[in-house]
Amino acid sequence: MIDWGAFALVALVSLVAAAALVTLYASGLRLMTWSQSGSLQRTKRISAIACFGLCGALVLFGIYLIVPALHGG
Repeated sequence: MIDWGAFALVALVSLVAAAALVTLYASGLRLMTWSQSGSLQRTKRISAIACFGLCGALVLFGIYLIVPALHGG
Protein backbone atom coordinates (compact mmCIF):
# COMPACT_ATOMS: atom_id res chain seq x y z
CA MET A 1 0.00 0.00 0.00
CA ILE A 2 1.21 3.49 -0.79
CA ASP A 3 1.79 5.85 2.13
CA TRP A 4 0.38 9.02 0.56
CA GLY A 5 1.38 11.18 3.51
CA ALA A 6 5.04 10.23 3.11
CA PHE A 7 4.77 10.72 -0.65
CA ALA A 8 3.36 14.22 -0.20
CA LEU A 9 6.08 15.05 2.33
CA VAL A 10 8.84 13.95 -0.06
CA ALA A 11 7.25 15.92 -2.90
CA LEU A 12 6.98 19.06 -0.75
CA VAL A 13 10.55 18.83 0.55
CA SER A 14 11.84 18.25 -2.99
CA LEU A 15 9.98 21.29 -4.26
CA VAL A 16 11.26 23.52 -1.45
CA ALA A 17 14.85 22.26 -1.84
CA ALA A 18 14.80 22.83 -5.60
CA ALA A 19 13.41 26.35 -5.15
CA ALA A 20 16.07 27.14 -2.54
CA LEU A 21 18.84 25.83 -4.77
CA VAL A 22 17.72 27.85 -7.78
CA THR A 23 17.18 30.97 -5.66
CA LEU A 24 20.63 30.76 -4.08
CA TYR A 25 22.34 30.26 -7.44
CA ALA A 26 20.41 33.08 -9.11
CA SER A 27 21.10 35.39 -6.17
CA GLY A 28 24.80 34.57 -6.40
CA LEU A 29 24.83 35.39 -10.10
CA ARG A 30 22.94 38.63 -9.57
CA LEU A 31 25.21 39.74 -6.75
CA MET A 32 28.29 38.87 -8.79
CA THR A 33 27.15 41.07 -11.68
CA TRP A 34 26.24 43.89 -9.30
CA SER A 35 29.66 43.70 -7.67
CA GLN A 36 31.35 44.75 -10.92
CA SER A 37 30.42 48.38 -10.38
CA GLY A 38 28.90 50.65 -7.79
CA SER A 39 29.26 50.94 -4.07
CA LEU A 40 29.69 48.07 -1.63
CA GLN A 41 31.58 45.96 -4.19
CA ARG A 42 33.34 43.87 -1.55
CA THR A 43 30.15 43.16 0.40
CA LYS A 44 28.30 42.10 -2.74
CA ARG A 45 31.13 39.81 -3.83
CA ILE A 46 31.32 38.17 -0.39
CA SER A 47 27.53 37.71 -0.42
CA ALA A 48 27.72 36.13 -3.88
CA ILE A 49 30.41 33.72 -2.73
CA ALA A 50 28.29 32.85 0.32
CA CYS A 51 25.30 32.11 -1.96
CA PHE A 52 27.43 29.84 -4.17
CA GLY A 53 28.85 28.13 -1.08
CA LEU A 54 25.38 27.42 0.32
CA CYS A 55 24.28 26.17 -3.08
CA GLY A 56 27.23 23.76 -3.17
CA ALA A 57 26.51 22.63 0.39
CA LEU A 58 22.91 21.82 -0.57
CA VAL A 59 24.08 19.80 -3.57
CA LEU A 60 26.57 17.85 -1.43
CA PHE A 61 23.90 17.21 1.21
CA GLY A 62 21.56 15.90 -1.50
CA ILE A 63 24.27 13.52 -2.73
CA TYR A 64 24.85 12.41 0.86
CA LEU A 65 21.14 11.62 1.24
CA ILE A 66 20.93 9.75 -2.06
CA VAL A 67 24.02 7.51 -1.68
CA PRO A 68 23.38 4.95 1.10
CA ALA A 69 27.06 4.03 1.46
CA LEU A 70 27.80 7.53 2.77
CA HIS A 71 25.51 7.31 5.78
CA GLY A 72 25.46 3.61 6.61
CA GLY A 73 22.20 2.80 4.88
